[in-house]
Amino acid sequence: MTSIDCIGFDGDDTLWHSERYFVLTQERVSELLAPWVDAERFDEALLATERANLARFGYGVKGFLLSTIETAITLTEERVPAAVIHRILQWGKDLLDHPVELLDDVAETVASLSSAHRLVLITKGDLFHQETKVASSGLAEHFAAVEIVSEKDPATYERILQRLEVPPERFVMVGNSLRSDVLPAVELGGRGVHVPYHVTWQLEEAELPAQLTARVRRLDRLAQLPALLDTLS
Repeated sequence: MTSIDCIGFDGDDTLWHSERYFVLTQERVSELLAPWVDAERFDEALLATERANLARFGYGVKGFLLSTIETAITLTEERVPAAVIHRILQWGKDLLDHPVELLDDVAETVASLSSAHRLVLITKGDLFHQETKVASSGLAEHFAAVEIVSEKDPATYERILQRLEVPPERFVMVGNSLRSDVLPAVELGGRGVHVPYHVTWQLEEAELPAQLTARVRRLDRLAQLPALLDTLS
């Protein structure tokens, strides 16, 4: 029998697509600003602005939108037309309104695991937007708890596990981000399953320390998770 009492799942880019829509929007904005700034300079400046604004705006579409507008204004020395700002705002609204699209195998895998395991969804970002995604995903009924947090670090996972009365060593966290999903849970004493997405936001990139590799498994797709869980002891 498995020694796992609870399985945690990330939301964005683990259960449903997210980052590819941000990438597409960033490319559109870059093209829109081409008369004032080249794409490479815009991308570098936007990343720096997002990093500086994380503590103020947090994660998600709204923070991305505000940082994008700030970058456009700064790089054009406040010469960017109102029409351009309006277009960027509309693209931000499109991001917020985009329907949830589950990754392959997600619906079947989550439903199957929920029949034998206690599942919890742990996702970060804007509260309202994440609540909307969860409700629209069709997956909510399979989770014993849904936790929407502003940051994923060991302290956050510790609070959640204490509330759920789950010892860290009997918890496994599944997600696409080493930085946010896997490493904090493993550092706390749990185990991690890394299921990479095809594109990763630069501020989510991280390396797996050698001393933690024994507690982390990597899968190519979520459908492989049930078989993996049967091997954990």
